[in-house]
Amino acid sequence: MRILDRYIAQTVISGTLMTLMVLGALLAFVDFVGEIDDVGKGQYGVTEAALYVLLSLPKRLYELFPTAVLLGSLLGLGMLAGNSELIVVRAAGVSIFRIVRSVLQAGLVLVILVAVTGEVLVPLSEREAQTIRTTSLKQNISLGKHGFWARDGMNYIQVGRVYPDYQLGNLKIYQLDKNNQLKQIVHANAARYVNGSWQLKRVQRSIFSDGKVSSESLKTLDWPELLNPELFTVVSVKPATMSAIDLYLYSKYLQDNQLDASHYQLAFWIKVMTPISSLVMLLIALPFIFSSQRSGGSGFRILVGLLLGIGFFMLNRTINHLGQIYGVYPFFSAAIPVMLVAIAGLLAIRRVH
Repeated sequence: MRILDRYIAQTVISGTLMTLMVLGALLAFVDFVGEIDDVGKGQYGVTEAALYVLLSLPKRLYELFPTAVLLGSLLGLGMLAGNSELIVVRAAGVSIFRIVRSVLQAGLVLVILVAVTGEVLVPLSEREAQTIRTTSLKQNISLGKHGFWARDGMNYIQVGRVYPDYQLGNLKIYQLDKNNQLKQIVHANAARYVNGSWQLKRVQRSIFSDGKVSSESLKTLDWPELLNPELFTVVSVKPATMSAIDLYLYSKYLQDNQLDASHYQLAFWIKVMTPISSLVMLLIALPFIFSSQRSGGSGFRILVGLLLGIGFFMLNRTINHLGQIYGVYPFFSAAIPVMLVAIAGLLAIRRVH
C-alpha cells in the first residue's frame, strides 16, 4: 500500500505544481502588462516592474492554490483513470475509500506547502515587492526590512508597520532644530490618524536641551503633522498579505482598544481555512474521476475544474461578504463555504460505486 500511496501522492503533487507553473506564467504576464503604464515614472523601469511582478507572484498563487489543487488533481488522477490504472487498482481489491485516503495523504503535503507559503513567503515577498515599487515611484520614502523612513520638515520618522485603517505601529520620530541638532526623540507603540491629526499612544519622549536630556512617559500625545495619509495607498500592509499570527495579534489589539476588528478576524480565519480548502478541493475532484474513468478527456476535466474552482471562489467570497454585512462571527463566514463543499464532496464519493 505504501507504493500506491507514494504513486498517488506523486501524481497529485506533480499535477498541482504543473498547474501552478502554468497559472503563474499567465498571471505574471497579465500583471506585467498592467505595470507598463507606470514604467518611466520616477526610477520605475522595466527591471523594477519585472521584479515587482515576480515578488508579487507568491501572493497571487497563494490565493489560487485551492483552484490549482483542484485542476492538478483532476488532470493527474484523470490520467490514471484514462490509462485504466484506477480500474486495475480497484480490481486488485483496493476500495474507493482507501484510494481517497491515499489522495488525502498527498493533500496534507499540499496543505503544509500552502500554509508555509501564506505564513512565511507571502509576507516577505510582498514587503520586498512593495519596497521596490514604492522606492522607485516615491522618492521621499525609504523602505527596508524594519519598516520605512520618511521625512517631514525637520522630523525624521521611522515606522515599523502601517495598517490600512490609518494606524501605525512601532513609531519613532527624530526631531532636529534649525542647526540640525537633535531636539527630541519620540517613541510610540502605536499612532492613529483621527480628525486631521495624529494621536500617539504609549509614548516615551526624550528632550535634548542645553546639554541635558530629560525623559517622560505619556499615555497619549497629539502630533498635528506626521505623515500624509495619501502614503497609505502605497505603504500600508493589506490584510491578505499579513501572516495569520500578525492578523491575530492585530485583531486582539483592536479589540483591546474597543475598535472594530471584524475585518481582520475574517482575514485571519480565511488564512486558516485556505490550506483546509485546498484539501477539500481533492474531495470535489475524486467523484468526477471515479464516475468517468473510461470517458472524458483532459479538456473535459479542465473545464470541470475551472467551473468548480470559479464556483467555489464565488461562493466563498459571497458568504464572506454577507457574513460581514449581517454581523456573522468571522469564523463561520470563513468556514461555511469550506464545510458545504466538503459535505458535498463526501456525499458524492459515497454515491460512487
